[in-house]
Amino acid sequence: MIIVRSPLRISLGGGGTDLPSYYSKHEGFLVAAAIDKYVYVTVHQNFTDEFIFKYSKLERCANAAEIQHPIIREAVALVGVPRPNLEITSMADIPAGTGLGSSGSFTTALLKALHAGQRRPVQPRELAEQACHLEIDRLGEPIGKQDQYIAAFGGITAFTFRRDGTVESAPVKLADPTLHQLEDNLLLFFTGYSRSASAILRDQNDRSKQDDPDMLENLHFTKELGLRSLDALVAGDLRGFAGLMDGHWQRKRRRSAGMSNESINGWYDLAMRNGALGGKLIGAGGGGFLMFYAEDKAALRAAMAGAGLREVRFKFDFEGTKTVCSE
Repeated sequence: MIIVRSPLRISLGGGGTDLPSYYSKHEGFLVAAAIDKYVYVTVHQNFTDEFIFKYSKLERCANAAEIQHPIIREAVALVGVPRPNLEITSMADIPAGTGLGSSGSFTTALLKALHAGQRRPVQPRELAEQACHLEIDRLGEPIGKQDQYIAAFGGITAFTFRRDGTVESAPVKLADPTLHQLEDNLLLFFTGYSRSASAILRDQNDRSKQDDPDMLENLHFTKELGLRSLDALVAGDLRGFAGLMDGHWQRKRRRSAGMSNESINGWYDLAMRNGALGGKLIGAGGGGFLMFYAEDKAALRAAMAGAGLREVRFKFDFEGTKTVCSE
């Protein structure tokens, strides 16, 4: 049996500039962090001549062309699984559709597990590139490259998305006190909303392709905030970083009508009155997790609990997509 885990992620600045519709013309930049909440994929050989897949559904099929799950179907084809005698199961610490990059994490975990089944080592960059090719090129999803890359690499990482499609990655080197303070003071709260990001991302994608001036100005500013966020983190200016998070969210929610709603806005304002120095909604928008930077964590936790929001505590993951069992 092979077991692979792949971390979920939080965006720390610049999110949204990793879509091809933007970076192919203007280049993108963002900072992301992998966290210790994971998608797990297990693969083992069975004694039948069929594929068995267990996720939110159960599939049994005799050949790859019959697979209904699009990512699994394309991954099996991309890796070139020689025989339909595999059972593949997936599970996750956090539900899908909550803004933490679960699709990219699932794709990287699945590809690494399938490669491991053929005793084929795959390095983080190759893994990320394959996952992006699968989701963006083969399936035509209107998504960016952040999720696949941060899942594969792990850590706190800065990514530059070049016009030619190449991606440059650099670990963000923080002083130990800054790292511990950042990890301790970032808090995640589940809004209770799960959603598909496709509609919001498709709108951004279409408007970027059409050179919509409002969208481009928004994304240019977001990229600049990403660069400034990196500088603040490296300098240990976490209060300044928190202020940039707030500016990012204020600009981000203008990007699409579906980005936020009355409840999310109300929770955000409540948090800012109760200890949060800055925050934002993680992911494409419309639901998922609110993330705040707070020094008075007790006040923030009490306010969010009173509003009915559940906290998910986390630490950073520095291993990326990893095979945890191979027997």
